[in-house]
Amino acid sequence: MKSIPKQAQVVIIGGGVIGCSVAYHLTKLGWRDVVLLERKELTCGTTWHAAGLVGQLRATKNMTKLAQYTSELYATLEDETGQATGFKQNGSISVAQDAERFEELKRGASMAKCFGLEVEVISPREAREIHPLLNIDDLVGAVFLPKDGQTNPIDVTQAMAKGAKMDGAQIFENVNVSGINTKDGRVSGVKVRSSSLRSEDTKENETKNISAEIVVNCAGLWGRHVGKMAGVNIPLHAAEHFYIVTEDIGLPSTLPVLRDPSGWIYAKEEAGKMLVG
Repeated sequence: MKSIPKQAQVVIIGGGVIGCSVAYHLTKLGWRDVVLLERKELTCGTTWHAAGLVGQLRATKNMTKLAQYTSELYATLEDETGQATGFKQNGSISVAQDAERFEELKRGASMAKCFGLEVEVISPREAREIHPLLNIDDLVGAVFLPKDGQTNPIDVTQAMAKGAKMDGAQIFENVNVSGINTKDGRVSGVKVRSSSLRSEDTKENETKNISAEIVVNCAGLWGRHVGKMAGVNIPLHAAEHFYIVTEDIGLPSTLPVLRDPSGWIYAKEEAGKMLVG
């Protein structure tokens, strides 16, 4: 087991998809002194049950460009790292049950074209040709984005973690951040505690300090708690939501993601099953 360092240029708190993405992208920018700390195991917080939807259209041009970049990254990450990501681009269909919703979708489609996205405004019949399980009796129209996709959040996270480590980042699991150190009004490092820590000057279960120039809060569900360690109030509140997964009903893996904004649901194929959230 490798020893946790006494100092680092950057310490990232949280080993979910965001934390591993930060580590991955910092190393791509040439940063090598990067340490990521995860209190249990990578993806064990909220990442493991994320929907894994990879949509490209956002409300602004810059956000759409970021989403496009994400899609391009996921398409190449497996080749780069050797870690499967489960990424596939089957497209997505958003359906409208009334004229007002269809108008909204068409406006979004016009914006997508301005942003350079491939998009099609389609009829209910065309929507059912793309998604044969769709009931179109109450639909007035739909929008299809062929390059939208889906991925496996756990696999994507592991791929970015592997890519970060390939470029010099250090990742430690089962390490709990118990405090954030500050000096002269700015962060100076973190306090960590874990029975898995090992160093010459640290006894088992003893608190250890890691000095750092930058500390990044990627704690997700626990982000507000981590912020309070540094005296920062983060307006984040965890809210419970649900999804269901059917038994294996033989769904083809080529089905596009289905979105019904008026019905407040999305549906996607997952290993022959249907996931609805």
